[in-house]
This record gives sequence, C-alpha cells and structure tokens, in this order.
Amino acid sequence: MKRTLTTGPSASANELRERAHRLIPAGAHTYSKGDDQFSSNTPAFIESGSGCVVVDSDGREFLDWGMGLRSVILGHAYERVIEAVAAELPKGSNFTRPSPIELRLAERIVELIPSAEMVKLAKNGSDVTTAAVRLARAATGRDLVACADQPFFSVDDWFIATTPVNAGIPQATRDLTLTFPYNSLDGLRSLFAAHAGRIAAVILEPMALDWPAPGFLEGVRALCTRNGAVLIFDEIITGFRFGLRGAQHRFGVMPDLATFGKAMANGFSVSALVGRRDLMEQGGLRHDKERVFLLSTTHGGETHQIAAALATLRELEDNDVATRVWNVGAKLVAGFEDLVRELGLEHHARAVGAPCSPAFLFFDTSGTASPELRTIFQQGLVEQGVLMPWVAPSYSHGDAEVERTLEACADALRLVKRGVDEGVASVLVGPPVRPVFRRFN
Repeated sequence: MKRTLTTGPSASANELRERAHRLIPAGAHTYSKGDDQFSSNTPAFIESGSGCVVVDSDGREFLDWGMGLRSVILGHAYERVIEAVAAELPKGSNFTRPSPIELRLAERIVELIPSAEMVKLAKNGSDVTTAAVRLARAATGRDLVACADQPFFSVDDWFIATTPVNAGIPQATRDLTLTFPYNSLDGLRSLFAAHAGRIAAVILEPMALDWPAPGFLEGVRALCTRNGAVLIFDEIITGFRFGLRGAQHRFGVMPDLATFGKAMANGFSVSALVGRRDLMEQGGLRHDKERVFLLSTTHGGETHQIAAALATLRELEDNDVATRVWNVGAKLVAGFEDLVRELGLEHHARAVGAPCSPAFLFFDTSGTASPELRTIFQQGLVEQGVLMPWVAPSYSHGDAEVERTLEACADALRLVKRGVDEGVASVLVGPPVRPVFRRFN
C-alpha cells in the first residue's frame, strides 16, 4: 500500500460514531476499542481487512499493528482459515449434541500444550479464566485468589473488583481477591503467610510487559505446591505468540491450569481451559465427588469457529509463525530504539516486553507515564497511515511493513520531541488517551 498523509475521520464517520454512542454504551462492545483509547485522528470504524492492512469506513487504508486486540496472528481474512470456515458452515454450526470437530481440537491442544491433559472450550478469555478460578476454589475448598498486578484477567467480579472500576461489586466479593507484584516472590510469600490455608489459586500471565526475573516463575510454582494452591497461567495473549506450546514451554514451568484464546483462532471466538486431569475431571460426569459447574456455553462448540482454530494451529506449526512474529517484532523494536536514541528521547520513550508482543511506553520529564506523549505518537503514526495503538506482529507483517512503520515512527517521534521541548499543547490534537480502568469518565 502507498504511504499517504492521513487526516481524521470524515463527517460521515463521526456521524456513525454518534449513532453508535446513542445505542451502544461506550460506542463499542469492547472497552479497548473505545474512543478514549485512541488519538482523535484515528479511524472511527474499520470496514474490512486483508493481511496487515485495514480499510476504514471512509475507504482509507491503514497498516495495522493492533490486529484485533492481538487475536489476529496470521493476518486479516487469512485464506486458509477462511477456507476452513467456509467448508464447515454449509454443514451447520451448532447442534443438540457435541460434534466430532470439538474432539479433534481438544486432541490437538493436548498434543501441543504441556499442561493440557483435558480441555474445555468457550468463546472468550473471561469465560475460561473465571472457570479456572471456580475450579481451583472447588478443588481446594478455599475462597481467596492471589492475582498478579497485571493488566487484565476477566470481566467477572473476582478480577474487576481489584480495579478502580469496581462499582456494582459487593465489598465481600472484593475482599476475596488479593494482589501481589509480578516478579515479587516476597510479595506472594507474604500473602500465603497472612492468609494461611485460605488461598485457592494464584493466577498470573507468565509474562506481560516485564520479563520474569530468574527463578520467579519457578518460585511461584514451588510456593503454590508447598501451600496447596492451584497455579493458573493466563496464556490468553502469550499462548501461540510465545511459541506453539505456549509460554509455559518457553519458560519451562508447568501450571496446574492454563487458559488460551486470542491468537488460537486468528480472530475467531474460541478460548480454552486446559489442565491436570484430576482437576478438570471435577467438571465432568464420570466421578462420584461433588460436581463443579465448570463451563457450559451455548456457543462454545460452534463448529465453524473450531474449524478456524484447527486451521490456525496448522498454519502456526507448518510456517513456524511464532519465530517469524518474534523476528518481525525484534526488528521493529530495534528500529524504534535507534530512533529514540537519535532524537535524544531515551528518558521519554522506551520499548518493553517480548518481541512477539512489545509495547512502546512514553514518559514526561519527571519519569511519570505520559498519556499525552503516547497520544502524540499515535497521532503522528495515524497521519502516516499506520494504526498502532499497541504492537501485535503477525505472519502478514514482513520487512517492508517494518521499514514503512519505522519511517512513520521517525515522523511521530519528532512530534513527541516537539511535545517534550515546546509542551504537549503545541502538538496534541484532541484529548489524550485515558486508562480503561478509571473510576470516572
């Protein structure tokens, strides 16, 4: 696609936006897609996508790095995934009894994921992380959950209670979830000491923005074993980006339960809870213990979406997609860091995270996170036809896309430098982005 200077959404797109806000709370069905997460010149609506290019409702093309909230790992409308879905749809998509394709996906997941002895499918990450917490509580007879201070685990009360947006959640529910700093074994150890015999589960992403410190994940595993708690890895993002066998395989630490989604079906809605047989079987029908109502969703067995997952997993394996995604991300990060040094912005811009899912962070002169500078960077990229609210490299991104993006980053970082030198008001157009988790608008 050609590189063109892009202005903001048209009047017709803004009219669509107003209609959406009248009918849909926040104007979108996902808070991460809301207006408050983007610079004001960002496309208001995306009409279509192919590979790593999307077209907005005004017909303008953008190079996309957001990739469906990191769910699209192969590319938009990826041919072999679409073919698999199209082949399944004429057969019907949802039946009164299970379909054999559900078993085929479960078998494939068990082949791939080290901790997977049994599998339960659902539609989104919240479904399966909450099911994991419920199962851990049932298995241990305990009520508390220890949750790492990472961005997101679930829309359900047990997690949202830990955020500033906890209206509607009773205090009694809030008190059941404890938090500890990622990479702090002492923090987790203190929770076990203060709540001896009450912690049912420890849940964390194996890695979010910070690399695990040497021995941290191993230490968490040991603390859980010693204290009789269930270790849950949330691999909704890390699964299949860190490798075909998940971050648990890359880091060599085995959880008791793990959750997967996002990249698993290249944007189609499939998630999975996997884990030890003795735990998972408590949600089954072939035991004489008290039953756990583990997961039961009308659409969890939709055949066309499961076909998408099977096709995606084949492509991930056949094309060694994780290695490509890792390499593309590493080139982008290296180029970004070079530009930051050239412009003398080392104190104001930094790349963090793994190359397969990095983040570019921005800071003011006091070293505090700066939503204004982050928005200026976004604004500059959008002007150059690049949509990068976060960075989710895909199989469709290559050297040409990295080169084009770094050209746009150079322009955007020059705007950031102006914001630092002359004040953000001299550059920023519209309001800055805001945290999703905030108490008031």
